[in-house]
Amino acid sequence: MKAFRGGAILVAVLLLAAPLAAPAPATAHAGAPAPGGLAWSVKPSGANGQARRDFFVYTLSPGQRVRDSVVISNLSDRPLTFRVYATDAFNTSDGSFALLTADRQATGVGTWISIPGAPARTVGPGKSARVPFTLTVPSEATPGDHSGGVIAAVTEQTTGAQGQRVNVDRRVAARVYARVNGALSSSLQVESLTVAPESAWLGTGSVLVTYRVRNAGNVRLAATTRIGVSGPFGIGLGRAATRRVPELLPGNAYTFTDRVRGVFPAGPLTATLKLTPLDAMAAAPGAARPTVRTAGWWAAPWTVMGVVVIAVAALLVLRRRRTRS
Repeated sequence: MKAFRGGAILVAVLLLAAPLAAPAPATAHAGAPAPGGLAWSVKPSGANGQARRDFFVYTLSPGQRVRDSVVISNLSDRPLTFRVYATDAFNTSDGSFALLTADRQATGVGTWISIPGAPARTVGPGKSARVPFTLTVPSEATPGDHSGGVIAAVTEQTTGAQGQRVNVDRRVAARVYARVNGALSSSLQVESLTVAPESAWLGTGSVLVTYRVRNAGNVRLAATTRIGVSGPFGIGLGRAATRRVPELLPGNAYTFTDRVRGVFPAGPLTATLKLTPLDAMAAAPGAARPTVRTAGWWAAPWTVMGVVVIAVAALLVLRRRRTRS
């Protein structure tokens, strides 16, 4: 929160106009009523013969310019005044697609987008406004994916629990993905892999596998993972864990923890992570080479060892009795 003159406090709530990879608790779909009965949507405009678009997606060259427009629909029962602007995207720590708050300066695709006219637009209840914009790729733009969003924000002043004035900034956005032509690099790296066995004194147990995935390339990537555990001679143990890794923007990283269940403590064990990248811009999954990482540890088979100890002790007792007799 940031204080403003007059004692008001600004609280920002972002509502993205498309489902998120991993929604944060305060995030909702565009068009869902916000507190106070406010509801609006921000979507790419359509054109004759053009399929419905969920996002703005472009493939452009440095110096190229494209004109497009966004449609803001007021779903409330009263007029709303929107501030319309563009900014950059990033991944939050839980993997959500997020946009910079209004007090942070855009340095990427948010600066490429120019929206003519006044920044404030008033839209009547049940009405829509078509807002044109121009996206110009700088001549020095680096190849790869650049992500952001076009935002329509409504600010309302309310009274806080302690009587202070609070400016609540609610934002709905349409995502913008711009891929700049040039040398593209698809690279997902597994930065770390650790295992934490859960003790199993009897029968089988679970293994927690924690790993960190970083997008070291310049294109946005999703991925699938598979984690299995094997014992001596490569024998598979337990039930492998699989996951769909949300879209990673270039330079961002996620940390995951998955559980492999039903693992018998058979002595020397190995956890194997197979990470297969998926290009978000590809029409169909490609033949990307997976990354494989392993981590080993020793899991003592206490049940078997206990049975052996008891059996040996029983044999010794029987032998002593026979010797005495």
